[in-house]
Amino acid sequence: MSMVRPVESRGKGPKRRDSRHIRAAPRAEGFGFQFTRRRPREVSSLRSTSRGYAEPVRSIDLRSDTVTRPSPGMREAMAKAEVGDDVYGEDPSVNRLQERVATLLGKQAALFFPSGTMANQAALRVHTRPGDVVIAAYEAHILRAEGGAAAALSGLQIETIGCDGIFTPDELRAALRPTDVHYAPTTLLAIENTHNSAAGRVFPSDLLGPVSSAAREAGLALHCDGARLWNAAVALGLPPAALAAPFDTVSVCLSKGLGAPVGSVVAGGQDVVERLRRIRKQLGGGMRQAGVLAAAGLYALDHQLARLADDHANARRPADGLRALGFEVGATPETNIVILRTVAAAALQRRARECGVLLGRPGADRLRAVTHLDVTGADVEEALVRLAPLVTLAG
Repeated sequence: MSMVRPVESRGKGPKRRDSRHIRAAPRAEGFGFQFTRRRPREVSSLRSTSRGYAEPVRSIDLRSDTVTRPSPGMREAMAKAEVGDDVYGEDPSVNRLQERVATLLGKQAALFFPSGTMANQAALRVHTRPGDVVIAAYEAHILRAEGGAAAALSGLQIETIGCDGIFTPDELRAALRPTDVHYAPTTLLAIENTHNSAAGRVFPSDLLGPVSSAAREAGLALHCDGARLWNAAVALGLPPAALAAPFDTVSVCLSKGLGAPVGSVVAGGQDVVERLRRIRKQLGGGMRQAGVLAAAGLYALDHQLARLADDHANARRPADGLRALGFEVGATPETNIVILRTVAAAALQRRARECGVLLGRPGADRLRAVTHLDVTGADVEEALVRLAPLVTLAG
């Protein structure tokens, strides 16, 4: 068994410290030695102070609204959750969550999934057969950010239309192919609301009806990738059920924005949900005492849904502030995502991290800042102060 041995000092020892003369710390398990270099989770860099030494800089994490941590109230709800075996349908907390989401979305039933990707992919499969075509908006999450799952798991092709997450009935009709053996059948329309890659853009409510009607006329089923449907509902001032009404299935996320540690739910008709249950099992999504996770989702719906309006307001401030500093910023955000464009995205992201501001990089020339319940208005102002000296990097 190989082992890293501690360096033994000889004579009077080295005149200066370097890595060759640092004694290795023993492993906690008692076998061998290792060098450990750790920093606190919340610390991303150091800054000098008037006292002449460096102090930690607290990170402001704007990479995504998935980085939130459960609040004390949510943790308590999880600890006290009633549980049972959900594969047998016997977890009371999961059952309550599913009933709650079905009611909020105006559907007959709902099913709890461990992830949004699994939720979407199960919904795609329930409406299609291998070889079918799914129509979605350009840069749709189901194509761009789910690991090729539609093709790998269900044998589907995804054709994209429109721009910035939006398309018209005419664009949908133009994407349809003749009923002919030469063409793969188009069987499903998937709308993403809000659209992640388009800076959280809301699908216009006045366009949703005509588009869904055109899909029905063509014999298509409809699925809504509503990972951030809660944001869309708050932004429009409409109940979630109004946005879910045209769809056969709707997936919603409990961790994006709402602050639960894990979980998504798909709602639809009773027969569709029963078929989804079998698909979820096939995909490895059958969970046992999942009530501890469902309790977090219930707490989020009770306490952290209406406050999404705060995230939207907090996102408008960095958009305006970054633009005023000279950064190239996209349109004023409709929800909680700000897109910043620069050819030096990688360098700017790295320098921002050194200043204690964590930004996402969804593309080679794009950065994004996402506000969420762990980011306050004061955090946004502090982030702008830290980013101001980096404007020269943006070109």
